[in-house]
Amino acid sequence: MSDEPVGIDELLERVRAGYERLGPREAWAAASEGALLVDIRYAELRERDGLIPGALVIERNELEWRLDPRGSHRVPEAVDHGLRVVVICNEGYASSLAAESLHRLGLYRATDLVGGFQAWRAAGLPVET
Repeated sequence: MSDEPVGIDELLERVRAGYERLGPREAWAAASEGALLVDIRYAELRERDGLIPGALVIERNELEWRLDPRGSHRVPEAVDHGLRVVVICNEGYASSLAAESLHRLGLYRATDLVGGFQAWRAAGLPVET
């Protein structure tokens, strides 16, 4: 492993090579099969654009604390490391880094939504205002 710095584009490429990302329809299907959709967008974006029905809102700065099955601040849904999690940000960039961070905690089924909330909405999937 090199100590050479990498740019964000290269980092994203490396991170995303480690797991399979989902498109909007795949994320919708995964949710219907029990996957936990987790919206990490900040409040202003949620207020502006709406929410995905049934998605758990956990802002990015709390994600690891809330989803770590061993953590003292976990949400009730964080039952074990086999939990299927689909992380959703606004456009699918921050969610990739968040999914990789969840992998480091042992949540090996964590993934993210390609294109984020904007892709979900563009696909005509349900959104609450």
